[in-house]
Amino acid sequence: MINLNTPVEIIDYDEKYHEDFKRLNLEWLDKYNLTESHDLMVLDDPKGTILDHGGFIWLAKAGDEIVGTAALMNEGHGIFELAKFGVTKDWQGKGISKTLIESCLGKAKETGAKKLTLFSNHQLQTALKLYEKYGFKNVEVRDSPFETADVKMELEF
Repeated sequence: MINLNTPVEIIDYDEKYHEDFKRLNLEWLDKYNLTESHDLMVLDDPKGTILDHGGFIWLAKAGDEIVGTAALMNEGHGIFELAKFGVTKDWQGKGISKTLIESCLGKAKETGAKKLTLFSNHQLQTALKLYEKYGFKNVEVRDSPFETADVKMELEF
């Protein structure tokens, strides 16, 4: 039985949570038919594709359950990409996305990042509104590793 009143904490990624990280991201990617080979490459090896390149991954943990994820991928030159950002269906609407994005923004500022970018899809209206709330602006979609990405946003510091 899920207790939605369990306090949620944001923790750093650990390899023991690899399957949770993959499951949570595939949950929303598959729901919107957005899963691509680039996603699978990252989800199969988050350490090699994100962490080993100076990126960061956070998980939202409620009791023993991982209920959300967010990552910053280091693109170099002070630019990070907000990626693999999602909260499982049962836990949506509880402020977890806000806490995760604030963790990402805080770390980006702490590292001296100049800009955050993200790629998304027009179907993800709730996420797009959240990004706008935090100051992300729509820009032309260029250099996307995703065929289904029809939205690109940036936040300059």
